[in-house]
Amino acid sequence: GYFGGKLAHAFQDQAGPLAEIHFVARGEHLEAIKRKGLVLKTSDQKEWICRPRSVTDRFEQLPEIDVFVIAVKGYDLDDVSRSLSGKTKKQTVFLPLLNGMDIIERMRRYIRDGVILPACVYLSAFIEQPGVVAHVGNPGRIILGPDSETGYRPDPLLPVFEAASILCEIRQDAVSAIWEKYIFIAGYGLVSARFNKSLDEIYGDDVLRNLLKAIMEEIHRIALKRRIVLPDNIVDSSIQKAQLFPKGTQTSLQRDVNQKKKKTELDLFGKAILDQGEKFDVYTPISRKICGELLDKISH
Repeated sequence: GYFGGKLAHAFQDQAGPLAEIHFVARGEHLEAIKRKGLVLKTSDQKEWICRPRSVTDRFEQLPEIDVFVIAVKGYDLDDVSRSLSGKTKKQTVFLPLLNGMDIIERMRRYIRDGVILPACVYLSAFIEQPGVVAHVGNPGRIILGPDSETGYRPDPLLPVFEAASILCEIRQDAVSAIWEKYIFIAGYGLVSARFNKSLDEIYGDDVLRNLLKAIMEEIHRIALKRRIVLPDNIVDSSIQKAQLFPKGTQTSLQRDVNQKKKKTELDLFGKAILDQGEKFDVYTPISRKICGELLDKISH
């Protein structure tokens, strides 16, 4: 929603624009965008009406697309990847902006051709109501890198993002950046969802902060077993990042769990840690305990 909105807003009134933006959405969100465009509430109290060239809930109705920006929840990734498999050519570029350390592997189960870029995003934004996306905190930032399978470098994408005032950084070690982000968001996500506490509340509570540190250390040990290069102080620096967010900032997993949503990203933030721990022989008792408690919380 947020990045799609910024892109649509940047190019909607241009004659012969640098890019044409098309949305894929579902349900009430789709109908609201069809009626009035996407309303993007920015962190500086502005409201933009963002109108894509088209909006649909069916991938087969799209024209030939050069770049797919994928910004869905983790539990929808398999279905989206399956749908995209029929829209793929060798030169098609996929930019997944999901949290997770195994996103590319999951997409490659369905998408055989095309370029899938390793990427992660630092952003706090959410659907406030159908057709309305709210952004809080600092400007969103995308970190992306070359596709290790095809060798494709994403430099041609930069002018498009720059024209939409989207901060974008290319890193050769984007996979390390993904893990760095994952340690932060999975750690805070699990603790915030379990205790319904915001980032600043967790940081300011000695018991919760120690629990957070233990989960992050388990993820770090998995990364080391996978030979992912990360700073030695990655756990402490990840804990400190909470101070960069406004007071009261919640994680997406926290919102989903405590709003009793039918679908959550617990698999992405919890089960993935347990599965990777088993695969690489890393003991993850704290993550397992919190995941079990969250499953009980969700079931009740």
